[in-house]
Amino acid sequence: MALSADHRADDDRQADLAGLPDARDPRGLRTDAPLLDAWLRFTAQAQAGALTPMSVPGHKQRQDLTGAVVAGDAPQYGGLGTIKHVDSLLAGAEERAARLWGADWCRFSVAGSTHGNQALALAVGAPGQEVVVTRCLHRSLLLGLVLAGLRPVWVLPERDPASGLPAAVAVDTVRAALASHPRTCAVFLGDPSSVGTTGDLAGHARAAHEAGVPLIVDAAWAAHLGFHPDLPPHAIAAGADAMVTSAHKALPAYTQGALVLARTGLLDPARLDRAFEATHTTSPAGAIVASIDAARALLARDGTALCARLLRLVAAARRRLAQVPGLGLLEGPGVEPTKLVVLLSGTGAHGHAVETDLIAMGMPVEMADRDTIVPIVTLADDEATVARFTAALVAAIERHRGTPRRPVPSPAWTVTPQVALPPREAFFARNETVVANAAVGRISAELVAPYPPGVPVLAPGEIITAEALAALRAAHADGGRIAYAADPGLDTLQVIAPHSDP
Repeated sequence: MALSADHRADDDRQADLAGLPDARDPRGLRTDAPLLDAWLRFTAQAQAGALTPMSVPGHKQRQDLTGAVVAGDAPQYGGLGTIKHVDSLLAGAEERAARLWGADWCRFSVAGSTHGNQALALAVGAPGQEVVVTRCLHRSLLLGLVLAGLRPVWVLPERDPASGLPAAVAVDTVRAALASHPRTCAVFLGDPSSVGTTGDLAGHARAAHEAGVPLIVDAAWAAHLGFHPDLPPHAIAAGADAMVTSAHKALPAYTQGALVLARTGLLDPARLDRAFEATHTTSPAGAIVASIDAARALLARDGTALCARLLRLVAAARRRLAQVPGLGLLEGPGVEPTKLVVLLSGTGAHGHAVETDLIAMGMPVEMADRDTIVPIVTLADDEATVARFTAALVAAIERHRGTPRRPVPSPAWTVTPQVALPPREAFFARNETVVANAAVGRISAELVAPYPPGVPVLAPGEIITAEALAALRAAHADGGRIAYAADPGLDTLQVIAPHSDP
């Protein structure tokens, strides 16, 4: 006789409480994932009505108040373990991750790579020191420079001539920046970029180490790299001293889950710990850290096979898309092979229109602008999902096909910054709001970025040029979102007030 869903759920809860296999852990990862095991035990108790918690969270595991939105919410402290002793459980999981990535220091973050970038900025220098930083940085790193009081020495990436998209920063560019700024305390690069372009991290590591400084890599999109011979090595394996990576982007982990990993030859582990704790929550969600632990265990056991399938899926999608007249793909030795970046200009289709169709079909993509569509294919995809998406994408492009055009790169990749004040000084300076046209030539008090990709066109302390304003307005007029600005319509901008005292 078939069991009802309720009876099956009861059996699962009783099995978990008895220490037997749990259907909520289909691959049996709990034996190598102590945080996942703790989450399974706690939530099984909650579902069985065996808990009467007199601690936070305030929903007390009840779903009759705000509903199923709180299902599975287990706090790290007082949920995965006792408030006094759970840190040892967490440390065991982080040690496993450090070994897997070849690091000697690791922390799990519930605040994404944003937190990791800011913690690493706080860990490398003192206020007033310079750091070499790629201009294709995520806004989180820029605000990390504000927090730490570091002064950026910007290095610009090369650009793909056909698409206008950013390639990697050249090693010689970083070497030149280090030579002209001998008091630099670190090099910060983003690799892969948000469009999957990769650089010579081993060469960058040599250049940084010859100058006696650490190489820090924002590898938010690269948690799967290094786990198959046809993928590039991850940043630590390539010689970087620290990397931050989002478990929730490329791995099957909970949103906001990230890892911060380091080799501590040029970095002080005590300083790393202080920087991490200074910017992290004291109430981490147990479900998030448990999912990071589970994703790490999955990579350790099945990573090679899962990455092999991922490579096959993306290669099949590329072959199908290559048959579409006028459609281009960003590819080649400098592109991460599991990244799918679709170039639309040769089809005449507008990316926002294609994206709207895909959303209506239940297939939202990670990034879309006029000329580019970037879907994310991960270890969680299979042949059916990728084939269904590829067919929908091709159909949407054909519906919106038009006259081929030249691609217009996002201003995130084209505007060269003109720095007038350090970011921290500008952040704390008095500001005023002025009509946007009157802001040209003034110093920006705010961060302004087209999103996606979220790379700043204007940052606190930079001169607002006519070029930057025109590029931002063009992106907005074309249907793009202007993020982080106080006035996303760009009628006004916030600027540093005259004679401002920071």
